[in-house]
Amino acid sequence: MDKNILFPIFIGALVLLAIFRRVRGNIGRQPVRPVRMRFRIGVLSVLGVVFAALAMRDVSLIGALLAGVAAGVALGWFGLQHTKFEHTDDGAFYTPHTWIGLAVSLLLLGRIAWRFMAVYPGMQAAAQADQDPLASFQRSPLTLAILGVLIGYYVFYYSGVLRTSSAKAAA
Repeated sequence: MDKNILFPIFIGALVLLAIFRRVRGNIGRQPVRPVRMRFRIGVLSVLGVVFAALAMRDVSLIGALLAGVAAGVALGWFGLQHTKFEHTDDGAFYTPHTWIGLAVSLLLLGRIAWRFMAVYPGMQAAAQADQDPLASFQRSPLTLAILGVLIGYYVFYYSGVLRTSSAKAAA
């Protein structure tokens, strides 16, 4: 087997595992895990700041990212309105709106797959010429908008789950 293909296969497998775990987390009753949720909020916030800093060189890129974040926050608000919360002797739980979370996850997955298929030949050429093979992903307003939707949705949604769960536990 070609050694150059092993790394992309490994990365692809890790991405698929992460996506599987994310999709599974959108289905059915989930325990409220404050530490994990805060960690994810932090990671996604840092990721958003990094992509915003990279997109600052082009108004259309930063606009697309910010529009995506705004759309993600709106979806997060809608999803939070349709989330069921419960506190039992076993702890706090929430049941997310299945279709919203799945749609956000599949939107990102579909866009990444489409971009990867469209730019893969250019990525190989760029890697061989010692250039940044992921540069074309950073120049796509649509990709940044979808990434913004993901960031806005999960940061807002997890923050809302933590806030609502804490308020219901105190009541």
